[in-house]
Amino acid sequence: MYSYPYQKDQLISPTKALSLGLLCAVWLLTGLIGHDPWKPDEAYSFGLVYHILKSGDWLVPTLAGDVFLERPPLFYWTAAIFAKLFASALPLHDGARLASGFYMGLTLLFTGLSGRELFGKSAGWASVLMLIGSMGLLVRAHLLVTDMALLTGCAMMIYGYVLSPRRHLLAGLFLGMGVGIGFLAKGFIAPVFFLFISATLVFFPAWRRRTFYISLLIAVLSALPWLTIWPTLLYLHSPELFVDWLWRLNVGRWFNHIHDTAQLSTLYYVSILPWFAWPSLPLAIWAVWEARKKMWQSEEFQLLIVGFVAMLFTLSLSSTIDDLSALPLLLPLSLLGTASLFTLRRGAANALDWFGIMTFALLAILLWWGWTGLLVDSPARITQLLKDYRPGFEPILQVNQFWIAVTVTVLWMVLVWRVGRSIRRSVINWAAGVTLLWLLAVTLWMPWLNSGKSYRLMVTNFVQALPKNYNCISAIGIGEGQRAMLQYFGDITVSGQPNPECNLMLVQGNSSSPPNEDKMHWANIWDGSRTGDKNERYWLYRRVGK
Repeated sequence: MYSYPYQKDQLISPTKALSLGLLCAVWLLTGLIGHDPWKPDEAYSFGLVYHILKSGDWLVPTLAGDVFLERPPLFYWTAAIFAKLFASALPLHDGARLASGFYMGLTLLFTGLSGRELFGKSAGWASVLMLIGSMGLLVRAHLLVTDMALLTGCAMMIYGYVLSPRRHLLAGLFLGMGVGIGFLAKGFIAPVFFLFISATLVFFPAWRRRTFYISLLIAVLSALPWLTIWPTLLYLHSPELFVDWLWRLNVGRWFNHIHDTAQLSTLYYVSILPWFAWPSLPLAIWAVWEARKKMWQSEEFQLLIVGFVAMLFTLSLSSTIDDLSALPLLLPLSLLGTASLFTLRRGAANALDWFGIMTFALLAILLWWGWTGLLVDSPARITQLLKDYRPGFEPILQVNQFWIAVTVTVLWMVLVWRVGRSIRRSVINWAAGVTLLWLLAVTLWMPWLNSGKSYRLMVTNFVQALPKNYNCISAIGIGEGQRAMLQYFGDITVSGQPNPECNLMLVQGNSSSPPNEDKMHWANIWDGSRTGDKNERYWLYRRVGK
């Protein structure tokens, strides 16, 4: 492979490696526990996990009594296992969220292995730090979402490609496992990644070799069990559900979306990358520019650029266009960004370093200032804005969390002052700054964040308003996440479709445009919303005379 100057760079000492490992562990583990399932994605994800825990049905993903086949169940299986393992020590939703930490840990591992294999032994840590420093990953990596398993599958796939020139048999196994994990996490996206990347790479002479073809063959064989066992079991259980999953929710949805060109959002991911992939994106662009003369003869640049373009193209054609779906794009960008660290001009590296230090220092000051203002009820404008955004929130001083926040703030200042001059300084300081902000958010701001993203209080109020006698609750406009939280917090199953037999009806709407009441047949007995939510509102009606 192409020879980079940092392949001769001195290896990281055991002490520094331990310190960097501790930084990654703190970033990874912080925020996985201590809050309710959050709107919107965590709520419905946990609803699927909760069904497994309550019913023991591991085959058909089900949410609040209705089959939910949007995604295969691997992530939900893993989350249910973690919830069971830690049920004696943690609430079910916190235990389930540990699955995200598990998959994210694997993602960091394979990203580091890829960086080490591509750019030398000293580049593994840099690749990991580049990834955890990505702004788009910070909150999403700590949520109960199936995209974490897809990200692991993609990281494993990339490592398989990276390893193929040297150990083609093992590379094929990792490739196949990555495809399989990605498929069982989020459907056909990972297999399409594999097809596009593999088909494009063979256009380059460096990849048209017998060992690479063997790796691809082994990848297909090792992926087959992942690709076939669950779909086969689903078909044997119910051919109708299998067809619904395969066509209506996957293949057919892709074709319909592509056919309807008015819905294509090919530029969405390009538009969010400047902040989502910061600081990897500018560093990746610099790496490509620096290697432009030798880029198309360099296997690593061929792989990473093809991987990024194939992922971007596939995701842009997908029927699901959102920030979570963009996570796989961070993997090739982080590795390309790693390639730039030893070719950056000293002035550019120092500018990035100081920009990161000043940015995170300012943001940390704002977090402390805002939290203190809420605690002492300051008349400052920022305090009033925060109180208006979460009306009814009552801050309390949590002593343990306070001292943790003080400690990590001091440690961050010491790290910035003590970290030596090196080619990794800017990325270390950036990753440390991101970790500082996340720790401050989790320790100081978690009650405030949880009050606005949790459905617990709303469900409690709803349950208290229910009449003693009713047969069932019909629903109009109630989303999957809300139905899941009604079942979890209130032990209430709300039908996903209007049911004329029910004598209660729950309606979700907008506070600015409440539903038109049919006063001849329905009487409003409750309305409410989540704390501080000025958009979502809920109305409960009872059928008149029943």
